[in-house]
Amino acid sequence: MAKSERKRCSWAGDDPAMRAYHDTEWGVPLHDDTRLFEFLVLEGAQAGLSWSTVLNKRAAYRKAFHDFDIARVARMSDAALEKLLLNPSLIRNRLKIWSARNNARAALKVIETAGSLDAYFWSFVEGKPIRNCWHGRADVPASTELSDRLSKDLKQRGFNFVGSTIIYAHMQATGMVNDHFTGCFRYREL
Repeated sequence: MAKSERKRCSWAGDDPAMRAYHDTEWGVPLHDDTRLFEFLVLEGAQAGLSWSTVLNKRAAYRKAFHDFDIARVARMSDAALEKLLLNPSLIRNRLKIWSARNNARAALKVIETAGSLDAYFWSFVEGKPIRNCWHGRADVPASTELSDRLSKDLKQRGFNFVGSTIIYAHMQATGMVNDHFTGCFRYREL
């Protein structure tokens, strides 16, 4: 069966960028601190918006936030953040833009205590993905007890834009949970 004919999760739709993201990234277990931080920033930026909006701005976010180099983002000046608010290629929400620096600073503290963001995040699932058995969108929760617990811990560590729904989306994107629908070709692959 050709890739375009494969059965996918319905949220991937017909948009080529969304399909490519679904087919190659979403739900793949991620163990790279830079990429984990990237998804944390992007999921926070998505709050109240569609993922396709964020996905289409991803390249601009990578450029604006130094390819999500945590230490560099943590050192960004107020002036640099203010300048980003003028960039039409970004979601120009002051709280979301400034949260990237705040969360980079909090991430550095987590790395100092846990050794890495990878070790920190994956400790919540004992190092291996949770494999769910959803049949369609209506089955998938917006948050879980686990995302509630992780969200609470992140907030206590000084992170923001890390509500339980955002964190569950982060867990899905980074493969901490396999939420591909059971009929999706990626479900079995992952």
